[in-house]
Amino acid sequence: MSANAADKPPVKTLIAGVGNIFLGDDGFGVEAVRRLGEHALPEGVEVVDIGVRGVHLAYRMLDGYHTVLLVDAAARGGEPGTVHLLDATDPATARPQTTALDGHHMTPDTVLALLDTLSAGTGARRPDRVLIVGCEPAELAEGMGLSAPVAAAVDEAVALILQLVGGAEPTPSAAGPHTSERNSTPC
Repeated sequence: MSANAADKPPVKTLIAGVGNIFLGDDGFGVEAVRRLGEHALPEGVEVVDIGVRGVHLAYRMLDGYHTVLLVDAAARGGEPGTVHLLDATDPATARPQTTALDGHHMTPDTVLALLDTLSAGTGARRPDRVLIVGCEPAELAEGMGLSAPVAAAVDEAVALILQLVGGAEPTPSAAGPHTSERNSTPC
């Protein structure tokens, strides 16, 4: 008789919030994973705030994950606050605009393009599946806090992520609706 599903380790999934909280809506991914932390997630699902540490993210993605979900602001030409689900599994879709590596300005596509080089050097393998949950930004100027349409989209992104990973629905909070504790005053 073959081994049953209980004998297999859970499939590993990484959910990484990407972005700079000091550049307005670029902090979308960080806020979304913070909010995601309020939910029960299946075994094998790990949630991290990567922020602007792109090289760290690239190495982290080689740690044996089956699926990686990157959560970030993603300008695609839509209305601010529009949530996108993008499949970035194919390495050919992940080509950086420049080849210079700057640890604080690496976009998800730059990180994905770096994976082949890192995996060749370390012997590790790319994740089988890479998805990006992106939100159309309204404002990327210096300053903390999300614009109103992007802040409203955080709950939609969290619901989408929960659906993708099979996570539990939220339990009602005594604190009421979610609010951002960030100051919207520019630096």
